[in-house]
Amino acid sequence: MKLFKVAGEIEKKGLKTPFLREIVAAKSEHAVERIYAELGSKHRVKRFHITIKNVEEVPLEEIKNLSLRNFVGEEKVGEQERRTP
Repeated sequence: MKLFKVAGEIEKKGLKTPFLREIVAAKSEHAVERIYAELGSKHRVKRFHITIKNVEEVPLEEIKNLSLRNFVGEEKVGEQERRTP
């Protein structure tokens, strides 16, 4: 799993609200789908009201949340152990 930083805005009734969320996902496409699901559910907006501006993977060194850093770091260590014969 990787950590992605997703930035964009929600436009609802002519009001634009910017957002920046960090999502743990396998691929950037999965992170975008999760943003649509979470924001749509929480703010009662449809997908066409949500505009994704930027999706970028956050390197392990730059993750500030310690629980997320441990989670992502453990996943990478586990993947390396499985790959080595």
